[in-house]
Amino acid sequence: MAGSELLGKEELKELSVLFKTGILARYSLDQERKGIWKVRDFERAFAKYFGSAHALGVSSGTCALKVALTALDVGPGDEVICPAFTFMATYEAVLEVGGMPVMADIDDTLNLDPEDIPNKITPRTKAIIPVHMCGAPARMDKIMKAARKHKLLVLEDNAQACGASIHGKYTGTFGQMGIFSFDHYKTITTGEGGMILTDDLDLYHRAEWYHDHGHDHLSTISRALDGRSILGFNYRMNEVQGAIGLAQLRKLNRVLAAQRKNKAVLAAMLAPIPGLKFRAVPDPEGDSATHLAFNLPTETQAKAFRKVLAAEGIGTTIFKENFWHYVPNWEHFLAKSTAQTKTAFNDPRNRKVRYSRKAIPKADDLLGRTLVMGVNVKMPAASFKKIRKAVEKAAQAL
Repeated sequence: MAGSELLGKEELKELSVLFKTGILARYSLDQERKGIWKVRDFERAFAKYFGSAHALGVSSGTCALKVALTALDVGPGDEVICPAFTFMATYEAVLEVGGMPVMADIDDTLNLDPEDIPNKITPRTKAIIPVHMCGAPARMDKIMKAARKHKLLVLEDNAQACGASIHGKYTGTFGQMGIFSFDHYKTITTGEGGMILTDDLDLYHRAEWYHDHGHDHLSTISRALDGRSILGFNYRMNEVQGAIGLAQLRKLNRVLAAQRKNKAVLAAMLAPIPGLKFRAVPDPEGDSATHLAFNLPTETQAKAFRKVLAAEGIGTTIFKENFWHYVPNWEHFLAKSTAQTKTAFNDPRNRKVRYSRKAIPKADDLLGRTLVMGVNVKMPAASFKKIRKAVEKAAQAL
């Protein structure tokens, strides 16, 4: 549960300062807010922490994907390579801007397989969205190499790996743009909310203008007189989210340290089991450690192991069966079922893209025999004792 486990007096303090102004909107009312700009301060602190030039707060991680794709000028006729294992927002965002998501395989990191990228490239391919699933990074060195070779844009979906890094460089800062999510289950939370990072000033401006109806946010001019150069929409983060985010960001190092410590304890319990292998992590020291993923030789063994753990009250997930994070299980997506009749699926400018399990053999194999266990910030000794007992029983059942 990460950041939500630590909600407390620090967040209340930020909110109390904000409520004294009575201004909860991100923009305008400059005099009334008395110098209190929580979203702006959160953006600046976030950019500084991650070593990025620009940060833009938005209303959700899903919105962050759409705003970033819009800034990158992805639209009808364009294709975007996405991993088969991801939350469906990755694919929905591509469709929302009029493009077509192209499903690619994963490797032993459980993230986008760099070796499959060339197989998915067509003359229409414009971008790649690597997704850092369950807290650990994709192989960004190889992904970026492939992107440079084929002149493709890279938008990192870092919704699940806030604070993860590869040899000191944070995930979300490798590509042209990176996005973060702050929903209830994320490493830090604002209830709902998201952030976009980029070092490109032009991309930042395009994203900033688009996320607020085209306002150019010139600080010397009132909001009513702002210039407008492009059309946009409302994906603004509000000041309540900004206030909570500021307090949560200060706790990020504490969250990461606790998760890494607890994950190491869990891994030590599982390591002696014959045939068990842990998910590959490109840089173990940079793992944000939100989850522990391990696989067994067969699906049958994985299901048997999970069954024993469940009987002992320990929950794990086999994502091949998950309805929200594995493309072949998205029946509404595969049926092209949308709220509109005219969509990216039937736009004549787009190619008809197929989503067959045969195209992702590694994903279908790995996700069927991999169990994923959540790692909390607060894990008392009694919880470790309970897990150890369950693991020992499950190992005997193999």
